Amino acid sequence: MRMKHGAAVLALTLAAFAGALLDGDGDGDSSLVLAQAPSTVTRDPGEATIIRVARTATPAVVSVTSRSGSGSGVVISTDGIILTNRHVVAGSRRVEIGLADSRRIEGEVLGSDAALDIAVVRVGARGLTAAPLGDSDRLEVGQTTVAIGNPVGLDRTVTTGIVSAVNRSPRGFELGGLIQTDAPINPGNSGGGLFDSQARLIGINTAILRGTTGLGFAIPINLARNIAEQLVATGRIVRPYLGVSTGELDYDAAARAGVDLREGVIVGTVDPRSPAGRAGIQPYDIVTRIDDAPITSSGELVRVLRSRRPGDTVRVTVRSLDANGRLTAPRVVQLRLAEMPVDP
Repeated sequence: MRMKHGAAVLALTLAAFAGALLDGDGDGDSSLVLAQAPSTVTRDPGEATIIRVARTATPAVVSVTSRSGSGSGVVISTDGIILTNRHVVAGSRRVEIGLADSRRIEGEVLGSDAALDIAVVRVGARGLTAAPLGDSDRLEVGQTTVAIGNPVGLDRTVTTGIVSAVNRSPRGFELGGLIQTDAPINPGNSGGGLFDSQARLIGINTAILRGTTGLGFAIPINLARNIAEQLVATGRIVRPYLGVSTGELDYDAAARAGVDLREGVIVGTVDPRSPAGRAGIQPYDIVTRIDDAPITSSGELVRVLRSRRPGDTVRVTVRSLDANGRLTAPRVVQLRLAEMPVDP
């Protein structure tokens, strides 16, 4: 009896508790009142920007499958011109392109630039969504970046970050003048797009520094666009040739050694038959300017030279170290840029 009485009390207590939940105001209304979420979601401005860029830019990003593997690409014109990396399409004249609308079509590799790791592909489809192009020469460190590609086969993955630096020439890379970003770039992202906060294409993602986190690099769109325009118009790439390899200078170390140096790159090798060789530029010379443009990195040298054409005459400002390790006065040599042969 005592157990039955206890069970009855427990049942009445639970019923009373449930009634209190259902009838919180004591008026006998047994409807359950729940807090309602607002009908519209308020988003942080930064979050809203990323969402808008992703929605706008993603339809222009494609997958690229070739004999050498797979990667990403970006449509830059509605009549079927696509930018990707040369290493993505290496050894292939025909590739498979996966469009955002799930179609898979064949693409023709028009050509590539080994020095810049850019390739241009054309597909027969028309009316494609193309990414608007930004101006990579006007990038500011700290700008928002959005990387979109197909890492490890996960189509159109979006990652975000900032422009960490510009005109980078990472050690161990043959490329120079790159955009550095901390937006995660993974295998399969190669050839995909790096976009700004206005969904404009500012770079083609190309590489990460192995063993690091947040050190990704993209080819500036101004350089990539120049290659695309040449290949579409003429079927070949024409690049100016100075004829030197260069390395970075440590300005702080120079200052500690008593050398007042605030700009310049050090010359490594010189092709004696090149414009630089014929003008008397030597290994260990320091190139500080091309015309009136200061040269503070190998990447900046690449950028300035690529704005010129073979046959253009340029003024190269050079300094040297004398036998006592002191810098000589600047000297200006005038030379005519040659055309560099490019691998097909």
